[in-house]
Amino acid sequence: MGEIRLFVSNSMRGVMDELVPKFRKSAGHEISISYDPAKVMMERIRKGESADLAILGGSAIEDLGKTGKIAAGSRRAISSCGVGVAVGAGARKPDIGTVDAFKRALLAVKSIAYTEQGASGMYFAKLIDDLGIGDAVRAKAVRRPGGLVGELVAAGDAELAVQQIPELMAVPGIQFVGPFPKEVQMITRSWAGIFADAREPAAAKSFLEFLLTPDSARVIKAKGHEPAQGQG
Repeated sequence: MGEIRLFVSNSMRGVMDELVPKFRKSAGHEISISYDPAKVMMERIRKGESADLAILGGSAIEDLGKTGKIAAGSRRAISSCGVGVAVGAGARKPDIGTVDAFKRALLAVKSIAYTEQGASGMYFAKLIDDLGIGDAVRAKAVRRPGGLVGELVAAGDAELAVQQIPELMAVPGIQFVGPFPKEVQMITRSWAGIFADAREPAAAKSFLEFLLTPDSARVIKAKGHEPAQGQG
């Protein structure tokens, strides 16, 4: 059987870590996965890279469909998730239950990790300005382009991490504090689509259908997402 090539947003890493081995065992297909923020992945695709199936957040799959990169009719909603906060294992969890408490928590810590090109990091960079604390937070920011910024907290390089909830939950050695207050929350929906030039379109479709089963939905939920059950 051919290898299924996946392009996947970082927020789905924890889901893939659990579901891919199950699919491999049941279907016999090998799967290779490349992870990046949706913005970075879109640039890679625009420069000519391709795969069999993409799972990306926001409007990425829809946009790829408009340019003919994703096969017509193959787009499916997978899940949605919000942005949250994490601190080191054993550290005191700050109160972030209200917008004011959230602001105080951000100002109280010595360092804050977030991405530069990930959806959550770009949103957070604008949010701190909207909250009037942009300069103070940027002065103690620990940033990198993408990846799991919770790893910076686990390594002791930052005191607090801000990222999409599933990405925080995928990192050992940290503890999830909670989601952003609803007044300042950002919900991102993840979609999947099969590439128009996929080498293994039938296998990619079988994996996509596997992601939409009730068993997969339970894993998706346990990893910090709200499963879409294929509706959308």
